[in-house]
Amino acid sequence: MYTEQLKLIIAEGESLTVEFKEKYTPKIDRDIVAFSNTKGGRIILGVSDDGKTTGETLTNRLKAEILDLARKCEPSVEIKKITRCENLVVIEIPEGGEKPYSCSAGYFVRFDGLSQKMTQKEVRLVYKAAAANVFEEEFHRDFSWADVSGAKINAFFKEANIALGSASPQDALRSLGLAGKDGVKNAGVMFFAKEPRRHILQCQMTLAAFKGTNRVHIYDRKDIQDDLLTQYKEAVVFLEKHLNIRTEITGFDRKDIYEIPLEALREAVANAIVHRDYSMRGTSLMVEVHEDRVVISNPGGFPAGMSEQKLGALSVRRNELVADIFARMNRAERMGSGFKRIREQLAAAGLPFPEIESDSFFIIAFKRPGVPRSTPRKTTQKGSQTGSQTGSQKSSQKGSQKSSQKILEMLASRNEITILELAEALGISDRAVKKHLRSLTLNGVIRRIGPDKGGHWEVTPR
Repeated sequence: MYTEQLKLIIAEGESLTVEFKEKYTPKIDRDIVAFSNTKGGRIILGVSDDGKTTGETLTNRLKAEILDLARKCEPSVEIKKITRCENLVVIEIPEGGEKPYSCSAGYFVRFDGLSQKMTQKEVRLVYKAAAANVFEEEFHRDFSWADVSGAKINAFFKEANIALGSASPQDALRSLGLAGKDGVKNAGVMFFAKEPRRHILQCQMTLAAFKGTNRVHIYDRKDIQDDLLTQYKEAVVFLEKHLNIRTEITGFDRKDIYEIPLEALREAVANAIVHRDYSMRGTSLMVEVHEDRVVISNPGGFPAGMSEQKLGALSVRRNELVADIFARMNRAERMGSGFKRIREQLAAAGLPFPEIESDSFFIIAFKRPGVPRSTPRKTTQKGSQTGSQTGSQKSSQKGSQKSSQKILEMLASRNEITILELAEALGISDRAVKKHLRSLTLNGVIRRIGPDKGGHWEVTPR
């Protein structure tokens, strides 16, 4: 390993792919299996947790002990390389192909800068999900180093409080695990490309503010087609713009308090970016402000093994590399603490925990305080006649309205979705879906752009 690259890695600190140890101990087998179970990584001997160099000597005996530890793991871990760089020892561990791996102390996985022990049940569930979600790890074939933004790299290292020095863009992205000998990974493209969406169409976020509660009348909309950090910042600014604020003055101090704690919303936005399924083409992450609620939805429901009951207790990440970058800037959860903080922030403000739905999308809805869930209808002669309908008729109409609303939400989030996919998601027939689409089209709520095959839907702003 080159000295300059190693200095940059040490300056960046412990992370998803880097672990510091002052001296060798046999307990490093926990980190060896943790890296094998996650994305691979490096153990650097001779560096303290705070990044100070203490030194370690590489001897034949030490090398043999490390290799022996790796062989005793189950299954055996193949150490990629053990090298001496100045007065440090660098152990390189590749991501394993036979997950899950365990050592004498059990199963471990990497979360940010920690190797965390897991139960066997958690390990099976985590890697069942991880095996199907590798989009962020794939190298982008049509992306070159000329497409990388040096300004974005500099801005990130400044925000993460890391000394970049004279490191090249190649060294910077490789040190973060976002690039390799085959080029730049999709995660690197979504963070540091000059024009991310030119390379990954679904790298976008839609911000919308609606009048009323029925998700039809949009009065403010912004499409963010830039990197993931910019998406996060723009979403926070949009929420600040559209939420109500009250001011408390204590002595000489003035404090602005948002109707929904801003910290809870920041956590939810970061969670949506980190856990989104970026392999779903034609989709967009949505942040919506309604009269009665704030809704944040991202493509990709709960990963296997995750549920609403386990939020805050188990962290099953869909995108480890994306999570690592956000964690370095202290903008995302560490080891499942994000939803715990959301719960605490809302409880302190006297607000209920948000409503959560998960199917092909993960949807979290924060109730705005002091606002009714729905807008009352005006009583008219026609309304009085409607009131005399039977309970079954009302139930049928309510179910139909709910299906239409759900279809509208899914079209806004993924405008290329097919009738068959809508039918499967809603549990109704494709004939029923066509009926809802026809009604929405006749009422001017949606319109079809292009042919049946190859075209897309568009929700009509009013």
